[in-house]
Amino acid sequence: MAVEPRRLGAVRVVGWTIVWLAVLAVSAEFLLAVYGKYHSLDGPAYARFMDRHGWLWLHLGGGLVTLLLGPVQFLGRLRRARPRLHRQLGRVYLYGLLVASAAAAALILTTPAPFSIRAGFAATALAWLSTALAGMVAVRHRRIEVHQQWMVRNYVVSLAPVMFRLMLPAAIALGQAPSSALVAMLLWASWLLPLAIVEVFRRLLRHARGDAQLTGRATIA
Repeated sequence: MAVEPRRLGAVRVVGWTIVWLAVLAVSAEFLLAVYGKYHSLDGPAYARFMDRHGWLWLHLGGGLVTLLLGPVQFLGRLRRARPRLHRQLGRVYLYGLLVASAAAAALILTTPAPFSIRAGFAATALAWLSTALAGMVAVRHRRIEVHQQWMVRNYVVSLAPVMFRLMLPAAIALGQAPSSALVAMLLWASWLLPLAIVEVFRRLLRHARGDAQLTGRATIA
């Protein structure tokens, strides 16, 4: 009677394992690329941040905290076995996000980039902050499942720079000319598209879970 639910559980485990391995792989590549770009203070990448090094490092440091702690917070065994540690790491994650968001706001306000690009960065930062705050409000009201859903969305937005780094060369390889319009469009797409995919996947999983429960009840009957 429990064949279908068990099969669904196995599919979920395999699916999420593949997803997280992919996330870890592209995140590691992104972090290595960022280190290679900014590890030297004399590097050409700093030309755009000549008088904004502090904001840049705060943004990179806070973002690094969220990228590294995010996957840890989704470990179900850790949440169940060490709930206090989960809460403490969650606070560190939130502090890192707040620091990175504040630094991002300062960088956006002082950048000479076109308005379309600044608007794209600002929308990403706002989505990042608002999803985190929604998650915190939910957990304060003991709505754990809602909290988890919002934090999944938040981490998806956290991965926007990683996705952008993948999307830009892909778009150029497909024949798109590098331009401010392309950059602005991809800044939006780097978090809106993954969010849409996550929502579709979540709904499909919920329907599959409901069908499995109905199958189990029918078998019992």
